[in-house]
Amino acid sequence: MAAPEEQELSQAQTEKLLQFQDLTGLESMDQCRRTLEQHNWNIEAAVQDRLNEQEGVPSVFNLPPTRPLQVNTTDHRVYSYIVSRPQPRGLLGWSYYLIILPFRFTYYTLLDIFRFALRFIRPDPRGRVTDPVGDVMSFIHSFEEKYGRSHPVFYQGTYSQALNDAKRELRYLLVYLHGEDHQDTDEFCRTTLCSEEALTFINTRMLFWACSTSKPEGYRVSQALRENTYPFLAMIMLKDRKMTVVGRLEGLIQPEDLINQLTFIMEANQTYLMSERLEREERNQTQVLRQQQDEAYLASLRADQEKDRKKREEQEQKRQEEENARQSILAEERRRRTLEEEKERKSECLPPEPPLDDPDSVKIVFKLPNDTRVERRFLFSQSLTEIHDFLFSLKETPEKFQIVTNFPRRVLPCLPTEEQPNPLTLREAGLSRSEVLFVQDLTDD
Repeated sequence: MAAPEEQELSQAQTEKLLQFQDLTGLESMDQCRRTLEQHNWNIEAAVQDRLNEQEGVPSVFNLPPTRPLQVNTTDHRVYSYIVSRPQPRGLLGWSYYLIILPFRFTYYTLLDIFRFALRFIRPDPRGRVTDPVGDVMSFIHSFEEKYGRSHPVFYQGTYSQALNDAKRELRYLLVYLHGEDHQDTDEFCRTTLCSEEALTFINTRMLFWACSTSKPEGYRVSQALRENTYPFLAMIMLKDRKMTVVGRLEGLIQPEDLINQLTFIMEANQTYLMSERLEREERNQTQVLRQQQDEAYLASLRADQEKDRKKREEQEQKRQEEENARQSILAEERRRRTLEEEKERKSECLPPEPPLDDPDSVKIVFKLPNDTRVERRFLFSQSLTEIHDFLFSLKETPEKFQIVTNFPRRVLPCLPTEEQPNPLTLREAGLSRSEVLFVQDLTDD
C-alpha cells in the first residue's frame, strides 16, 4: 500500500510543486511537497514563508525551520557590472575628499555600531513580512510622490508573483532594490530610471519589479540577492528550468549605459530563453497529444460502454420476451388442461341418452363449426342447458359457442341469465322431434 507522500497528485498540484521548486531552488521534491501541504498548496504563502526564514525569522505559518530557499544566484556565469564612484579630480577635489573622509568614516562606523547594538535590543521589523503587496504598493506610491509618474511600469504584486509571471510568460524580470539612504539613489531615479529611453526600453522588453529595502518585502529580496551597493538591478530569467539571476548592475549607471548593459545580458542569454520556449512548446504539444489520446480513449470507452449497455438491454429484452412466451405457453397449457377437465366433468354429468323408441325423445343433429355432424337424442322435458353441456363436452366443440336454429333463425338461450335463471326445456323452446341445430363459434368474440 502506497505511503501518503507517494499518492498521485493532481495536475494543478504538480504544476504548483514544480513552480515552487523553481522559485526556491530546493532540490528535494518531498520537502517541497511537505511545505506546500503545510500551506494548503498556497504557493505564494509558501514562498513568502521560506524567504522569511532566510535570516532566522520565525515562520509566519509556524512551520519548522528549514534551509532558506531563494532564486538561483550561484551560477558562475552571472554577468556583473559595477559602476564605481568617480575619483576626485584636481587639488581642490582631493583636498575636499581628504577633509570629508574622516567625518564620513566616523559617521558610517558609528551608524553601523548603532544598528548592530539596536539589533540586540529590538529585532529588525523588516525581518517579518506580513503584507508584501502592501510593501510594494507603498513604495510605488512614495516613488511617484517624489519622482513623478514618468517611470517604468512597476509590477504591482509580490516578488514571488513577479517571478511566477516571468516564468509563465518566459520573459525577463528586472528587479530594482531601492536604497533610500544611499547617496546615489536620488540621482539614479531622476536621471536614469525615469528617463524616457530607459522606461521605453524596460516597458517593451521585460517585467519590472521594485521595492525599497526599508520595507520587509524589499529587505527580504535584498537578503536573497545579496547586493553589494546601491542602486542595484538584477536581471532574472528562466534558465535550466530555474529562475536564475543572469545579470547584476550596481552603482550609479547612466541611461545609455543601462540600456547597453541590459541589451548585452539579454543577447547573451537569448539562446537559453529560446531553448526554454521550444522545450515548453514541446511539452505543451506532448500534453495536448496526451490529452487528445485520453479524450479518444474516453470516447472509445464510452462507445464500448454504450455498446455493452445496448447489448445488455437487447439480451434482457430477449430474455423477457422468451420468459413472456414461456409464461404464455404455460398459461395456455393450464387453460387447455382446465378446459379438458371441465369437458370431462360435463361429460360425466350428462344424463343417459333416451332409447330410440322413447315417444318423448327428440333427435337433434348438430352441425359443428368444422363441418362435422354429431347426432344425439334428448327428452322434451330436458333443459336446453343439457344440450349445451353435451356440446361443450365434445372435443371438437370450441370453448365458447352458441346454438342457433336454421329457420326461423334464432339463438337458443341455453345458459342461465339474470332475466331467466332457469333455461327453457326443449318443448318450451319449440323444438320438434327432429331438429338440425348449428353451433356457432364465439371464441374470437
